[in-house]
Amino acid sequence: MIQRAVLITGANGGIGQALCRKFRGTGWKVIGTDRDATSGLDVDSYISMELGRLSRDTKYLIDRLNAIQAAIPETGLRALINNAAIQIVSPVEQLTADDWHTTLDVNLLAPFLLTQALLPELEKAKGSVINIASIHAQLTKPHFSAYATSKAALVGLTRSLAVELGSRVRVNAICPAAIATPMLVAGFDQNPGGLDELASYHPTGTIGTPDEVALAALYLADANSKFLNGAVLELNGGIAARLHDPELRWKSKDKII
Repeated sequence: MIQRAVLITGANGGIGQALCRKFRGTGWKVIGTDRDATSGLDVDSYISMELGRLSRDTKYLIDRLNAIQAAIPETGLRALINNAAIQIVSPVEQLTADDWHTTLDVNLLAPFLLTQALLPELEKAKGSVINIASIHAQLTKPHFSAYATSKAALVGLTRSLAVELGSRVRVNAICPAAIATPMLVAGFDQNPGGLDELASYHPTGTIGTPDEVALAALYLADANSKFLNGAVLELNGGIAARLHDPELRWKSKDKII
């Protein structure tokens, strides 16, 4: 049986580690990239890579691509998962040009450059690209201007590439809402009830888990359907469909609705 290969960026994060476990646990050859590897990271090959340098340092880009190519089997690359991201949270008045360049270099340009460079390997394996975007591509909040813009652009890139490459390589995206990564959970250390409150905002009464993101990615990568292309999968517990206005009770003749 031919072993399918997947390249996962941001392998060291909470979602990245779940992606590595899920794909390797189902028989995939996992090539993980990140700035630093965590001990026990579940990968077959690990490549240290600073995504922000790819668009600014041609020599570095070529060097990292050569390392990736060396790890890809002769059968090609079945999936590229652009998972790594940077989130700079800052008021509009304090956002700098460097903040914007850093955000776009990592969250938008790196996924494009990797897709562009690895297209022959993806075609060889009849593979697909999966971009991990965010609910911030659709709904956001104050201080997330750079991050939300980059994720909206990543969704736009997904659709554009799906149109141009659809007959060669499928391109899809996942837009998670709140996911219980170690970083998110740690953010509520000083507010124990905050995590439950966050969960209550979602119609499901829960927040997502890294494993749920990994399952969605595995489905998109494993789907034996050329028609599954250009999809933007919302993984948000229904929060994107919910208004947060105060509850109102309207009187209509003989009943309360």
